[in-house]
Amino acid sequence: MLRIFETDPDAMPKGTFSDDTVGRFHSGRSVNGIPEAIPEWKVTTGDPEVAAAIAQLMGGQPEETDSPNENFIEIMTDAKRVKVVLSGSGAITSDMKLWNGNVLIHHCDGVEFLSPESDKGIACGCPRLMEDRKAAWKAKRGPGPSISILFRLAEDYDLGIFRFQTSSWKLAETLHEIGNALDKVGGEALAELSIELVEYTTKKGRDVSYFKPVVKVLKSWSDAVAEPSK
Repeated sequence: MLRIFETDPDAMPKGTFSDDTVGRFHSGRSVNGIPEAIPEWKVTTGDPEVAAAIAQLMGGQPEETDSPNENFIEIMTDAKRVKVVLSGSGAITSDMKLWNGNVLIHHCDGVEFLSPESDKGIACGCPRLMEDRKAAWKAKRGPGPSISILFRLAEDYDLGIFRFQTSSWKLAETLHEIGNALDKVGGEALAELSIELVEYTTKKGRDVSYFKPVVKVLKSWSDAVAEPSK
């Protein structure tokens, strides 16, 4: 897990696999090769039955794409938020990565290298302060968060396991809170996975807006299942 707050504890926000996945959730898309954030979830899968189920639950229309990936069916849903089931804190993994094309050139946990094996455990040399880490990442001189979340859909638990992969710094800054909440539940947890719009005006008067992924742990999944349906 990330250790970026060990070197800059004041920056921690104060808080009150080949895999067996059947599809992936996305908070962005590529338009003419340019990454673009989106306000509703995009889901991709290679299974027409999964695509149909997603469309029924979350809206949208399955469309086959020319993607060479196995998840070639795309659904642009109408949903900004979805209830999911997380198996525990182990459902979320995170590290720091810097890529040069398809080549991974820096892989660490924010304090020590994770790979290659010869460098594992050696200090990675990343900046200590959060703002310096972000600046290095923006300049493509340092790694950024690589976060993976595995989950099931609360409304269709047996549909299979989905993955959401993100490099969101905002989500990285809350991973410790999410992990603590999941540990407190101590088993499968009902959570909400959402895309939220953030808007503010800088001190210099510039309007800023962007979308961020948010994970909110709600309660134990067993408690949620035991509740009478309304």
